[in-house]
Amino acid sequence: MKFRFLLFSLLVAFSTISCLDNMQKANANTAEASEGTESETNADSDFKYWTWITADASRTDESYTEEFKKYKENGLDAVLINTDTDPELLSRLTPLAKAEGLEVHAWIMAVNRPGDKVALQHPEWYQVSRNGESCFDHRPYVDYYQWLCPTREESRNHILSLVEGLAKVKDVETVHLDYIRFPDIFLPIGLLPKYDLEQTTEMPEYDFCYCDVCIAKFKEMHHKDPRDTEDPQIDMEWKQFRLNRIRDLVNDAYKIVHENNKELSAAVFPYPEMADHMVRQRWDKWDIDYVLPMIYNNFYNEELDWIGFATKQGVQDLEAKNTELHTGIYIPEMTPEDLTEAINQAKANGAKGVSFFDGGAFTKEKLEAVKAASEE
Repeated sequence: MKFRFLLFSLLVAFSTISCLDNMQKANANTAEASEGTESETNADSDFKYWTWITADASRTDESYTEEFKKYKENGLDAVLINTDTDPELLSRLTPLAKAEGLEVHAWIMAVNRPGDKVALQHPEWYQVSRNGESCFDHRPYVDYYQWLCPTREESRNHILSLVEGLAKVKDVETVHLDYIRFPDIFLPIGLLPKYDLEQTTEMPEYDFCYCDVCIAKFKEMHHKDPRDTEDPQIDMEWKQFRLNRIRDLVNDAYKIVHENNKELSAAVFPYPEMADHMVRQRWDKWDIDYVLPMIYNNFYNEELDWIGFATKQGVQDLEAKNTELHTGIYIPEMTPEDLTEAINQAKANGAKGVSFFDGGAFTKEKLEAVKAASEE
């Protein structure tokens, strides 16, 4: 009898210990799940919302404060401000934005410099097409396409001096390079009807830069003249030469901004392989802190899920780099529901944030969509 009682007691004790052990394991698993959820929540809270805006020096400080407050109250974190490379105007606006809790990024049109008063005094600084026409007075596509040569020492130094001027402005987070490329050798397919164009090959009037300096430097390196090639578009050395000119300009800008304790960001074409093909821009090879690929789906006659595809492609191409990708979204033709889906596509495919082109295109309803997404 005592033996049976002892055996029963042992079984109860063993069962109790097993139950406690299982409860501890369950609690441990719950803690891991909680930690994972907390981590994911923290990751989501780090997702950044930017917008591009263009400054107007004639506007009052009060009007800018009202605009910046509106952005912050609706979930935005950062403004990229185009001051036409005016450090004084940027210095005026930066504290106003920061007072409302926004980061400020100095947006500069880099290689394309329309109306640049210094550059216009030097016609030789401008890019030349394969048919021998200079951007100084023969501008491809639109009148504001006035592209400087990224190889010529004087023109590239001018661009870098503008970068340095913006980098010295107090409290700016990054200098943001736009038009950091060559002119479009191929336009986005959705824009071709606007110019009544068909582009199935690299057309000479849109193929740059064949200026004397670029040709001489290429001949020095490769002992041939690209103008003598029957079909320049299959000359990979000539293509790579131009990709490297943009890369070298970016890398020099990176050094300058970091010497001024700032970082470098850029607006780029949707993903590296596409940018390479369309505008001689291979941004996964650059020294840069942030890229904001302009994944404007309607420009390419694509649906909203293409934003996810292009985002993922860019993220994968940057895996070996210490560069963050924040998806650029074109909002004028989007509904608030479209905007929500675009943000979700970017989030689901690895973007660290989204930037909206541009601030002037926000409606009350679209801002509400951004705010709702930022609070998820």
